[in-house]
Amino acid sequence: MKQEFQGDTNIVKTHLSHFSGIEVSIHDFVHQSSTILVRKYEITSKEHFTGKFYYYSNFQVGETHKKNSAFCDVNSGLLVQYMHNFYVGLASAPGFEEWHVGKIQENGWVASARNDMEDGKLQQNMEDIGDMDNSIGWDLNLRSGETVTITLFIGIASERQLIYDLMDDVLKQSNADMMHGSEDSSDQWLSKKRPLELSALDDDPLIKKELNNLYSRSLLSLKLLTDHDEGSCIAAPEFDPAFEMCGGYGFCWNRDAVESVLALMNAGYPEYAEKFIGWCKRTQLPDGSWFQRYWLDGKEAPSWGNFDDTTQIDETGSTLYAVDRYYRELEGTKKDETLENIRETVWKGAEYLMGRTEQGLHDPCRCLWESEKGIFSYTNAAIYAGLKGAAHLAEENDEHMLAKKWSDRADLVRKETIDKLWLKEGYFSRGIIDNNVHRTIDSSMIGTFIPFGLLSPTDPDEKGMILSMIEHIEKTLRVSVNGYFGIKRYENDDYIGGNPWVVTTLWLSRALLTLAISLKNRDDEYDLLVNKAIEYIKWTMRSATSTGLLSEQVDRNTGKAAWARPLGWSCALFIENALLLDQLKEE
Repeated sequence: MKQEFQGDTNIVKTHLSHFSGIEVSIHDFVHQSSTILVRKYEITSKEHFTGKFYYYSNFQVGETHKKNSAFCDVNSGLLVQYMHNFYVGLASAPGFEEWHVGKIQENGWVASARNDMEDGKLQQNMEDIGDMDNSIGWDLNLRSGETVTITLFIGIASERQLIYDLMDDVLKQSNADMMHGSEDSSDQWLSKKRPLELSALDDDPLIKKELNNLYSRSLLSLKLLTDHDEGSCIAAPEFDPAFEMCGGYGFCWNRDAVESVLALMNAGYPEYAEKFIGWCKRTQLPDGSWFQRYWLDGKEAPSWGNFDDTTQIDETGSTLYAVDRYYRELEGTKKDETLENIRETVWKGAEYLMGRTEQGLHDPCRCLWESEKGIFSYTNAAIYAGLKGAAHLAEENDEHMLAKKWSDRADLVRKETIDKLWLKEGYFSRGIIDNNVHRTIDSSMIGTFIPFGLLSPTDPDEKGMILSMIEHIEKTLRVSVNGYFGIKRYENDDYIGGNPWVVTTLWLSRALLTLAISLKNRDDEYDLLVNKAIEYIKWTMRSATSTGLLSEQVDRNTGKAAWARPLGWSCALFIENALLLDQLKEE
């Protein structure tokens, strides 16, 4: 099997070959303006072939096997499976010639649609309820070298009549027009991106080209992961809906979404930050905080963060930080309108952080990795940045006393974090867990520098602290993969085998590049920082899938992409790294 994207588009090409001489080429893409997945199959045989082509589905409509219903309307050329207000429709061009609405458990006389395909003739059951599966089929009679095209349309709607209207409309459109529409949509979207010159990579044109390609692919990935209407972003496509191996990924965490929308903003797409901030305004809890994670429509998602000591305070801090970052990019009346619109949200969020930091360090909560409960360096840094951002917005609104109160608290959080969590060994503790200061080296401590700025590279002492943190991370958390090195999350991390992560590796390279850019002179230190960063970026590029998708992790044994993919946070950090590399030309 070979799979790749068609150029800089979100059209996926898959090619399958069989020893019998049958070859199948599949083009998958989402319709430009409708909620329809288009699957175009081109089937070729080297020899004369007579047989069947079946398409099998076992949708879990409404995310459940139970209480589904399905029917085949032969006259309309439509097979529908539904539950409550979720309707999934199947139609095709040319229209399917056989069908079967089956039951996976094969209760009674109705066969499973999967088993029913084996004898080459479907039962053609018209309707049923329960744990459903379905098949539709076509007769094939291919001459040697002949290609036949079958296009399948999978549509989604909220009502029965709407699914009929949707599928009737798409059947009137040509395949070529739909594919061109998808191509044009990607072209138009990428035309807005900030272009990269990457003069720092002039000596390595191949890497320069690959980096530009992955930059575009990461932008296109974030486009797919973002709900353009709601303003929310999923962390990654869901692959574990039953939460058997993890807590799932198909939700919106403010933490991840902040990384995505700020990267998009920096790359030329500020409208995503604006929409996300509007979403945050709608989803903020009455106490001023944000929940662990949400469905894309803003409803609270399944969570293990329902109490004060299991919530994740860093998400509120990073949200306020993002609001301020977006505001600073605005000009003219847009700034005034935004400040007026978001004022109450920021004020409530800042007061929540004030209430959770009365002693300087934050109250016990869950860490960003969503495992331990305690007081964490990363979380304090996020709170610091959130309060500083809120203080700046208050100052802009001429609320000077409020600005001073929030800024002073941020300074106290910073002081206490350094005083109580900076270890004599030369790095920040992961945090205070069970009343003990943990000496576990955790890559997230780099958040005290980037993005949250609790430490500044322009201060000599703080620059020394940053370099010391980086040294400890590299010494302890580097994992050799095929002769190259990635960074794992923390010591003794055993999640999915303790693989190195794309996120943590690109986080470190971002820190290295930011440090290099902060230097006044190009010297040996500058070259060392840049070269190390580029090696980590290359490691990340090697781990991308054949389609250019960046995963959460890299398998420590094979060097291949592992676990969730594409991960929005990984894509966002790659974009930020590419933009920093591009800045090197100006230094």
